[in-house]
Amino acid sequence: MDTIWVLVAAMLVFFMNLGFGMVEAGLQQAKNCVNISAKNFVVFAIASIAFWFVGWGLMFGDGNGFVGIKGLFMLSGADNSPATGDAYRGVYSAIAWTGVPLWAKFFFQLVFAGTAATIVSGAVGGRIKFPAFIVFSVLLVGLVYPVTGHWIWGGGWLAQRGFWDFAGSTAVHSVGGWAALAGALVLGPRIGKYNPDGTPNTIFGHNMALATLGTFVLWFGWFGFNPGSTMAAAPGDIARICVTTNIGAAGGTLGATFLAWVMLGKPDLSMVLNGALAGLVAITAPCAYVSVGASIVIGLVAGMLVVLFVPLFDKWGVDDPVGATSVHLVNGIWGTLAVGLFATAPYAGGDRFYSNWELSSDRANASRRELIAGGMDPSKIVRVVGLADSNLLVKDDPRSPLNRRISIIVLNKLAEDRLNRAGGELEAGSAEEVKETLQPESQTEAAPAAAATPALPLVAGSAASPAAAAR
Repeated sequence: MDTIWVLVAAMLVFFMNLGFGMVEAGLQQAKNCVNISAKNFVVFAIASIAFWFVGWGLMFGDGNGFVGIKGLFMLSGADNSPATGDAYRGVYSAIAWTGVPLWAKFFFQLVFAGTAATIVSGAVGGRIKFPAFIVFSVLLVGLVYPVTGHWIWGGGWLAQRGFWDFAGSTAVHSVGGWAALAGALVLGPRIGKYNPDGTPNTIFGHNMALATLGTFVLWFGWFGFNPGSTMAAAPGDIARICVTTNIGAAGGTLGATFLAWVMLGKPDLSMVLNGALAGLVAITAPCAYVSVGASIVIGLVAGMLVVLFVPLFDKWGVDDPVGATSVHLVNGIWGTLAVGLFATAPYAGGDRFYSNWELSSDRANASRRELIAGGMDPSKIVRVVGLADSNLLVKDDPRSPLNRRISIIVLNKLAEDRLNRAGGELEAGSAEEVKETLQPESQTEAAPAAAATPALPLVAGSAASPAAAAR
């Protein structure tokens, strides 16, 4: 089932090429439609050959923090997929976490590489010669995308530093967006885009109905792009990622509609369509790590960013006919930042995510409700929220490193008194009086907030001081 799911998801992502072609053709002038269609068709063929020949090895081959070295050409390295973990014997260990055959892994990653190349085609539409675009695409898919992908997904230097990008806001969309920006800057604007005084003119797309249909195709294809990145038939994860992806797109649509209405005095269809795509791009990195509520916020911000940055890029002299830089570059960056802002531990799956703005209070309150329901006197419960100070409560516990934000339930009122008397220093001997120290590890303990529970008193001291909490 894992292999079937990965291949079906890859086919959905492949189908997104049709959506990109329709959007780009619809937002361009009619005279450029044949050129746009040809580029979108040929670019995937180029991506297929380039990624098979060298791109896969550069991206996923074992090597150093910068690039893959082993198994470099034509997937020639040793590999015993679908073995995973310690059972894996091969040179593509960075992607040995998924138990599907090597060719399934390759095909899924190939369609992602093709997406990065397709992003560029719209931004350079109407200006680039066909042979030049072929060379550009070969370099992008065969060199640039695999190298940056190795940093993030191939065990490179960003991965080693805890960089998380679930489905590619940075790895795919920002990389494609940066390439699109570079191409637009090198080629310069289209004839008639700017007046002699430098003010931009609007060059309308010739077929907004085609662009709208293309956006629907892309929205549909994204249900393979994001949920498929589980690379395993995990029903719960797939279903939730589908929902966060859809809500992110909806938020982007509404955010762009609202802000365009405010700024332009009426809804603008091109902004609305790009708002939906921006929401999809932004939710791509955090889709597996955030709540549905957070995905709405991420999408709303993404849609508004598109409306703000399309005229800004025009003002800066960047002629981008389809808004690829605003959609993919700007919101690829925003989506990556959103991982740190909104990721929640029940979905993050580990101790890497300490920046969640709701994690500490939710888990502390969940534990507190259970204590009160069990007969604990609320007056004897003290919550300490802040940064763990060295050896304050759980000496030598590996789960409480310095600078980790924690929620602590202190069950003995005496602990509060000692904290106050000692100026926030808890003696090692009082650790026995602390019944619960670190955040609960299981997902079930992060229960939804309940009503009618009095607020917890906040203990003064080094672990919960305003300065510590601000960090």
